[in-house]
Amino acid sequence: MTLPTPAAPEPEPFSLRQLSGAQWALIVSTFLMWAGFFLIIPLVTVHFVGGLGWAAGAVGAVLGVRQLTQQGLTVLGGAWADRIGPRRLILWGCLLRAAGFAAMAFSGSFWALLLAGLIAGLGGALFDAPKSAAITALTRPEYRPQLFSLLSVAGNLGMVLGPLLGALMIGLGFSVAALISASAYVLCWLILRSLPNIQPQAGSGGLDGLRAAVTDPRLVRFTLALIGYFLLSTQLNVAVTLRAVELGGTGATGPLYALNAGLAVLLQYPLLRWTSAHWPARTVLTVAVSLTAVSLGLMGFAQTFTALLACAALYSLGTMLVFPTQQTLVSRLAPPALAGSYFGFSSLSLGVGGALGNLLGGSLVDFGQALGHPQLPWLLLMVTGLLTVIALRWALRDVPTAEQAAQSANE
Repeated sequence: MTLPTPAAPEPEPFSLRQLSGAQWALIVSTFLMWAGFFLIIPLVTVHFVGGLGWAAGAVGAVLGVRQLTQQGLTVLGGAWADRIGPRRLILWGCLLRAAGFAAMAFSGSFWALLLAGLIAGLGGALFDAPKSAAITALTRPEYRPQLFSLLSVAGNLGMVLGPLLGALMIGLGFSVAALISASAYVLCWLILRSLPNIQPQAGSGGLDGLRAAVTDPRLVRFTLALIGYFLLSTQLNVAVTLRAVELGGTGATGPLYALNAGLAVLLQYPLLRWTSAHWPARTVLTVAVSLTAVSLGLMGFAQTFTALLACAALYSLGTMLVFPTQQTLVSRLAPPALAGSYFGFSSLSLGVGGALGNLLGGSLVDFGQALGHPQLPWLLLMVTGLLTVIALRWALRDVPTAEQAAQSANE
C-alpha cells in the first residue's frame, strides 16, 4: 500500500517584518539610486543647452550614449555577477556611477561630458542585473513578486522626489546638484557593503552563463515578446508627452509624470499583492500589457487634458505591474547559478524596445498628423500591444508556475 505524499505546508503570508537587513539595503539603495539619477539627468539639458547654449543634439547624444552603454553592457554585468558574485559588481557600479555624475559637475566640453556619461552608464551596467540576481538569491521564490514590487515602489518614489530636489538644487548651481547626485551613489555604496557575499557555483557565469541564456528558448521567446511592451512603455516620454502638451500646454508634463509615479508609489505594492494572490504571474503580465495597450489607444480619442489623465491612470495601472512580474518570471526561468546572466539577457528587451519606442513614437505622431488621421498612431500602438499579448501567451507557455519554482528551489 502506497501512503499519500504529505502536502507541502502553505507558505506564511508575506510581511515587511520578514525582510532581512540585506533586502532592506537593496530597497533603500534603489530609492537613492533613482532619486540621484532623476535629480541630475533632467538638469543636464537645462544646464548645457539652456544655460550654456550647447546644441540640443550634442547633449542628446551624450544622454543616448549613457543609456546605450548601460543597456548594452548589462548583459555582461549579469554574466560577470554569476562568475564572481553580485556584491562586488554592485559596489563597483555605485562608485563608477558616482564618479560619472561627479565628472559632469566639471565638464566644460562635449568630450568631457561624453566621457562622464560613459562612466555613469558603465556603472549602471555593473549594478543593474546583479541587483536582481541578489534579490533572487536572498528571497524565497514565493516572496519574489513582493520584493521586486517593493524595489519598483522605491524606484518610483525616487523618481517623484528626484526632480523636485533637482529643482531646488539648480538654484545652487549645476555643479552642486551633480555632486549631490553623485553623493547619493556613495551613500548606496556604504549601505550595500552590508550585502552578504553570495558565493557563485564553481565554473558558473561568464561566457558559459551567457551561452546558456542565449540558448534557452524559453528566455529568448520571453525577451523577444517583451520588446513590444517596452516600445509602448517609452511612449510616456514621447507620444504621451506630446499629446499632453497639445491638450494642456507646456505645463502639462508635471501633472502627467506626477500622476504616473504617484499612482505607482501608492498602488503598486497592494495591487501586485492582490493580483498575485488571485492570478498566476503569466496572467498578471498579459492583463497588465493589455491595459497599457488599450489606454494608449484611448489617448488618441481624448479631447481634454482631464480625459488624457484618466487614460494615463489606466496606463499607469498596467505599467506598474509589468516590472515586478517580469522579474519574477525571469527568476523562475533562471538556474540559481545563472540568475545574473538571465537577468542581463532579459534586459535586452528594454534596450531594443526602448530604442524603437523613442525612434518611432514621435515619427508616428507626425505621420498621423500628415495623413489627417491623428488617431492612427494611437491605434497602431494599441494593436502593437495586443499583438505583444498574443506573443507573451505563446512565450510563457513553458515558464514554471510559482509552485513548480518553489518545489525546484527546495529540492
